[in-house]
Amino acid sequence: CEMAAGSCLLLLLPWLVTALHSPPGCKIRITSKGLDLVKQEGLRFVEQELQNITVSDLHGKEGHFHYNISQVKVMDLQLALSNLHFQPQQHLVFTINNASISLRFRRQLLYWFFYDIGSINASADGVHINTVLQLAKDEAGRLKISNITCNASIARMHAGFSGTLRKVYEFLSTFIVTGMRFLLSQQICPSLEHASLVLLNSVLDTVPVRNYVDEHIGIDYSLLRDPAVSTDTLDLDFKGMFFPRARENQELENHAVEPVIKETERMVYVAFSEYFFDSAMHAYFQAGVLAIELQGEKVPKDLEVLLRATFFGTIFMLSPTVDAPLQLVLQVSAPPRCIIKPSGTSVSVSAFLNISLVPPGRPAVQLSSMAMETKLSAKVFLQGKALRVQLDLRRFRIYSKQSALESLALFSLQGPLKTLLQLTIMPIINERTKKGVQIPLPEGMDFTKEVVTNHAGFLTVGADLHFSKGLREVIEKYRPVPTTPA
Repeated sequence: CEMAAGSCLLLLLPWLVTALHSPPGCKIRITSKGLDLVKQEGLRFVEQELQNITVSDLHGKEGHFHYNISQVKVMDLQLALSNLHFQPQQHLVFTINNASISLRFRRQLLYWFFYDIGSINASADGVHINTVLQLAKDEAGRLKISNITCNASIARMHAGFSGTLRKVYEFLSTFIVTGMRFLLSQQICPSLEHASLVLLNSVLDTVPVRNYVDEHIGIDYSLLRDPAVSTDTLDLDFKGMFFPRARENQELENHAVEPVIKETERMVYVAFSEYFFDSAMHAYFQAGVLAIELQGEKVPKDLEVLLRATFFGTIFMLSPTVDAPLQLVLQVSAPPRCIIKPSGTSVSVSAFLNISLVPPGRPAVQLSSMAMETKLSAKVFLQGKALRVQLDLRRFRIYSKQSALESLALFSLQGPLKTLLQLTIMPIINERTKKGVQIPLPEGMDFTKEVVTNHAGFLTVGADLHFSKGLREVIEKYRPVPTTPA
């Protein structure tokens, strides 16, 4: 029994490994260069958050000295020495060293019989902040900051007093400065924790996870697993599967080659496997939209004359329907397949073309049904955040499904039908792919200087990043509107 159980486990092991590591259809790598850009925008965001720190009022008594400090406001920050870097396994580390924070607050001081009010300027120097952000996949498959650890300290603090009792204040200011340094250091980390777990996560909520592409299909960009972080890169594995909207829960098994990104020169790399494109064409096929019908005046005149000449005998035998309009129905017979090679990307399509006469008020009369095999070249490019595909006809072949003799008779139609595809059908297809599909990036972040590189079984897009909107702008756009209690 033990031997049988061991044999079963060995047989199940490959399946278990495959189930635990499903290959991604889409993969994104952010490099250290990309992180440097994120750091610049993130530093501006941190400055804005620290400027909004609220410090509690400070009051106390020391002998005959009574003090009350209120209305503490951050006036200026100097965060010159900052760093943002990757830390394996799933972390980002953000540090600020030797920063300074300038403050102003209102004073109310009583010493013996002397009472004084006014403002005090203070500065906190040698500010050190160390923040570690843990990144993870949430239940919806979206990247989130799942946890944060933060440490903040202030090396020294100085308060400048003015007025007739300046010497007395400076002597007794130790109590005020010590208290203010403690209160300020206690507010830095809670402010950054809220900024990360609430505000930055609201920006990550703008990344599309499962959304509709058009009225026929949608796409699933859910993360397959937690991000993989090395010292130089952050890799995200997305499902990258399209689905028909009529059957949203339909799954297409991924047997394609897993994309492998080795480059680190650009800010970001996006890789797409053949599965990504195959699932899109499979979804359109399942939605039943890979069919085009041309009838009457929509059939090019030259082609109509040639078709009538080719099938003249059949048409003559069907008299008096000789003058009936022609109908062409082109329908894909199986989901098209994408082939990505280092030399280029192509799409193989199998279809059938039915040629019929449509007499008014009478059933259609089929003249011929021919099979078609087509190979399209595909130019993949990125514009903004939209991945687009431009298709062009490369090879075309028709043959009869009935007999070799009829296939020979159809040879003269090869050229005209190819022209029909190029001039009539291909523009319709490219118009549908013109909109493209959005790449899973947060709102306000776009690609620039894109370069597409083909590999065996997948392609990569190397690009740089830029912020079209600041983090604060995106956060304010999606900030929940506070509700007024009844």
